[in-house]
Amino acid sequence: MPEYDPVDPPVALTIAGSDSGGGAGIQADLTAMTAHGVFGTAVVTATTAQNTRGVEDVHPLPADHVAAQYAAVDDDFAVGAVKTGMLATAEIVETVTEAVADADAPVVVDPVMVAATGDRLLSPTAEDAYEDLIAAATLVTPNADEAAVLTGDAVETPADAERAARDLVALGADAALVKGGHLDGGSVDGDVVVDTLVQADGAGGDGTVPTVDRFETPRIDTDATHGSGCALSSAIAARLARGEPIRGAVGAAVEEMTEAVRRGYDAGEGPGAVNPTVLGKE
Repeated sequence: MPEYDPVDPPVALTIAGSDSGGGAGIQADLTAMTAHGVFGTAVVTATTAQNTRGVEDVHPLPADHVAAQYAAVDDDFAVGAVKTGMLATAEIVETVTEAVADADAPVVVDPVMVAATGDRLLSPTAEDAYEDLIAAATLVTPNADEAAVLTGDAVETPADAERAARDLVALGADAALVKGGHLDGGSVDGDVVVDTLVQADGAGGDGTVPTVDRFETPRIDTDATHGSGCALSSAIAARLARGEPIRGAVGAAVEEMTEAVRRGYDAGEGPGAVNPTVLGKE
């Protein structure tokens, strides 16, 4: 009889909504974590009725049940990193902020606020509640539209992205990654995506001189990018759970997302989704 021979991987936690279409949310998060050799745990904030053509219904879960899920995971696992995705309501944002404020692990906040159509997904009250969550974040990863909501200023160019990232660090985040896929003029020549990372610890190491990095990756000509933000933030969280530093985790995750988009899933009748199974392949 074969002997029991378990593995002991790092643990990460995703706090996000469920995507019934399977391409984003909790489903993409857990796949990305597994692809990086990390054991994924989950707190579900909402269920959605959606597919590749769009979202038909969203059902937020009670905030006390969200808190109970978090407590159950926190009580049993040595969580090495936390990521947040769709939080749905102001009450859930506040509940999650309170839960992660004392977390002994890096916290990656993917502020899911704006749909691919440009529609706002949260009430103004819920958007405002994000300020405290950002202050508790190790890294916040908005796209250009979300960065504009969070900072109150338009984000249309890499220079705008850097300014927005600096503003988010000024709000208390240790670092901010403003993603360039949605930028008008967000690429050098139209074929390159520019993502901008600002870290608060700075060149001097004293928190007063932010460091800025720009990551340039090839743009894949496709609309099948559903789940890209979820997969990216989960890949970063998985790498942080493995003990990688922020810059290294971000740089590696950004680079490997090109392949996740290139080899995306052609499933369903709408635009497809990215393929998180290809992530983490060093």
